[in-house]
Amino acid sequence: MDTIARSADGAGGRIHDRVYRALRTRIMHGEIAPGTALTLRGIGRSFGVSMTPAREAVQRLAAEGALILSASGRVATPHLSNERIEELATLRALIEPELAARALPRAHWALLDRLEAANAAIARIVAAGDAPGYIRQNLEFHRTLYLRAQSPAMLAMAETVWLQLGPTMRALYGRLQRTEPPRHHRLIIAALRAGDEPGLRLAVRTDVTQGLRMLKG
Repeated sequence: MDTIARSADGAGGRIHDRVYRALRTRIMHGEIAPGTALTLRGIGRSFGVSMTPAREAVQRLAAEGALILSASGRVATPHLSNERIEELATLRALIEPELAARALPRAHWALLDRLEAANAAIARIVAAGDAPGYIRQNLEFHRTLYLRAQSPAMLAMAETVWLQLGPTMRALYGRLQRTEPPRHHRLIIAALRAGDEPGLRLAVRTDVTQGLRMLKG
């Protein structure tokens, strides 16, 4: 009986984790606009699960600041205030240049090639006007670099900030009306090639904060 119970718990945990990760990815990549109302029934239907794993996933995402869960049970993606945008931009400015600097000594040629390829993919996505695709590939550019820092706790903090900003980044993409990849990506790659840590820190800091601060006001 205990074995059966543990097996059931394990299966339930896997289902909940699958829903959590999939919904987390959608939010982080800006596939859900700010202020979008969600329902447990709708989430369950989207992922083919019951309301229990949907509720558990929502509770985890609310704890991470990705969703707002009201006392009445209403679930929505947040509209971030100017103060919250500034706070999250400041966190990116603190964490991500440090991750990049820690990655610099391990920035081999294969990494630079991957960053160049990621930037080329961004150019194609921009041309297609794909906002979630742009956010996804832009974050992949940064994650590819930061993985070389070998600082998993710091990267996890950065990803939590990205998660909270996902819907807002969707709104930012519309305001920027991008026609080309972020120019600071080229500066990041150039600084890596040159082994220029101050230049790398500046390029990363500017890249991750400049657009966000356009949303204020």
